[in-house]
Amino acid sequence: MASPRTRRKTNSPSPEEMLGMYRDMLLIRRFEEKAGQLYGMGLIGGFCHLYIGQEAVVVGLQGAGKKGDQVVTSYRDHGHMLAAGMDAKGVMAELTGREGGYSKGKGGSMHMFSKEAEFYGGHGIVGAQVPIGAGLAFANRYKGTDQVSLTYFGDGAANQGQIYETFNMAALWKLPVIFVIENNQYAMGTAQKRSTSTPALYTRGEAFGIPGEEVDGMDVLAVREAGARALAHCRSGKGPYILEMKTYRYRGHSMSDPAKYRTREEVSKMRETRDPIEGLRKVLIEQGVADEDKLKEIDKDVKAEVNESAKFAQESPEPALDELWTDIYAEA
Repeated sequence: MASPRTRRKTNSPSPEEMLGMYRDMLLIRRFEEKAGQLYGMGLIGGFCHLYIGQEAVVVGLQGAGKKGDQVVTSYRDHGHMLAAGMDAKGVMAELTGREGGYSKGKGGSMHMFSKEAEFYGGHGIVGAQVPIGAGLAFANRYKGTDQVSLTYFGDGAANQGQIYETFNMAALWKLPVIFVIENNQYAMGTAQKRSTSTPALYTRGEAFGIPGEEVDGMDVLAVREAGARALAHCRSGKGPYILEMKTYRYRGHSMSDPAKYRTREEVSKMRETRDPIEGLRKVLIEQGVADEDKLKEIDKDVKAEVNESAKFAQESPEPALDELWTDIYAEA
């Protein structure tokens, strides 16, 4: 098992790639902030789990992957959709239950899907997406492709039984799947140390012979580097890999969670010292990749894109009643 790693200086992304990662993280942050506003206005119903604070995880891994790699995740999924290339307008329209959404307004926050973007859904049942991720990997091996399934789940889900059944099968059949544990320190309102006997979640695959490592999930460059290693492992036919991303969410578990189980000081300290967007911003300036004016321009463009997505969502009609009868069965 690999020990926790710090970012290496090799295989560094190009300036264009770094700016792209900065924009992608900023898009997720601004999109989620807008989604929170629309939820407060009553325009988004049901559950809504924001990804604010965890942006480096999915952006770094998507930056390391290639077209054709699949993504499947839990209900905290808006960031994964945007990082996978799904259009912000279609995602926001789905959140608001409108016809212009990716699932025609019927999936909502937790159950969007886009085969075109190789995004195989957010899933509301804790841990249920993990066997699906292994199924995608099985299809890749069966077809003889070099695609890899990136299967995301949280530290709370890491204690679910179906996770270990999936580990066993994935190891036995050497499936090309990366199990990404987004350890944001809290399973709903329960701190990891109160719910998990082994603090190092990346070692959970040891009994099955699955290698793993712990990664600084607040550093997008460290995530990208670790992702590249894991993807190379899977593409070479060596089987699954586990990446435990040590990350942090700034908001509550969902929009209905006041998050009284942690202090404001704890959250403020993470924002001030470990924010993933601010961290990359400093690197971009220090390395001369971009100046303040360039970064302000990116922020302006991102805000315009997010505002346009909200406008599109609110102007898109609600789905017709006969949509209740569509997309129920697959056509054989």
